[in-house]
Amino acid sequence: MGVLMSKKQQVEKVQKCTAVVSAFQAGIKDRPPTTKPADGEEEESDGPARTSANPEEKNKDEADKEETEGNAAPSTSRQASLQTRDECKVNQEAWSRLRDGKGVEPEDLDKTHQLTPPAFVRPKREADDDQPVEVELEKKEQPPRDEMCDVCEVWTADDLFPCRICTRVFHDGCLRELGYLRAEALQEMRDTAHTVPGWSCYYCDNLNLLLTEEEMYSLMETFKQCKIIPESCLVSDELLQYRHFVSKLQFDKDLTDEQEEEVLGQFAALDPEKKGHIEWSDFLYFESLAMLRKFRTENSMVRLLTAKERDKARSVFLGLHLDKDGMITRAECRQAQQSWFHNLNKDSQSCNVSISQVGPICESSPGSSGSEKSKTGDSRPVTWADFLRESAIYILAARPNSSAMHIPLPL
Repeated sequence: MGVLMSKKQQVEKVQKCTAVVSAFQAGIKDRPPTTKPADGEEEESDGPARTSANPEEKNKDEADKEETEGNAAPSTSRQASLQTRDECKVNQEAWSRLRDGKGVEPEDLDKTHQLTPPAFVRPKREADDDQPVEVELEKKEQPPRDEMCDVCEVWTADDLFPCRICTRVFHDGCLRELGYLRAEALQEMRDTAHTVPGWSCYYCDNLNLLLTEEEMYSLMETFKQCKIIPESCLVSDELLQYRHFVSKLQFDKDLTDEQEEEVLGQFAALDPEKKGHIEWSDFLYFESLAMLRKFRTENSMVRLLTAKERDKARSVFLGLHLDKDGMITRAECRQAQQSWFHNLNKDSQSCNVSISQVGPICESSPGSSGSEKSKTGDSRPVTWADFLRESAIYILAARPNSSAMHIPLPL
């Protein structure tokens, strides 16, 4: 989708340039020819010119100096305008990549040996998207892994690295040629792809690809209004400024002191390695999950789960209800929702981060009620269908390979 749109923009640019050139050529044709002075007039003008040669030469020298000085100023302004134009072009390309996921135009690739990245297609909401989904508890799906690399479609047995979310497998060389994974990320994939925590491919790792075009447009408009530059890191002051702007934009009021502390808690959760800034991808994934919680129902998010994720949810639920009555308690449900992140975080402390450190919870989340109410509801029974609906957003939030927490954990 993004590739087709960018091609259309290029065609429009070419048409505009062609129209400008045609108008310029037509203007040259319509311009009257310049008349040359007669020979007699030239000879007559030579006389007085010779007699006043010295004053005219001085005037000419002064004019040349003024012209050179005048040319210096436009050249500086021209360089500034070119630099501004380049920055605008870079920003436009970043917005295009944000709109299309992480796709890049094939002709924009610098290296000739790189493979062509895929053009991501955003999902579309179906008419029955919000209807309940029947997922059987006792019947495991166990989807088989793909046999060939998703990039080159070649089978090489043990050299393939599987995704823990979907059924795709990849060669590390193919991912390197795509340019999606750096050296550190490639080594991490080799180390974790065949372990219990596993590794998420670039499709599943990018939570932003779960948004529809309409949802992505709404998010991009918010970024533009808040002057957020895509693909740039954010420090704590910039995140605070963004949250203040969004609060003013949506609720027409500033953040309270307590809400500012919650935003700083969110920043700490998104910066587990304490670099002093949060990566663009982590910020984007956090905002993408917030969009899902805002516009999607729980049934709709259950439909986003893959067969592997549903199987893991079955194993967790069956491991909790030992009495085989088909129910678990509310406390066990929250414990399971936190467990999705335990195997993924590199830092053990990030697994035990409290809700006050992460930030505000959506009103619809299980932990949004008061502490007294949550204590009395700890023993309330939860069915398999309720467990899957309430856990879907946390299962999706655990997809990225990053150790940052992209969603507030339940109490």
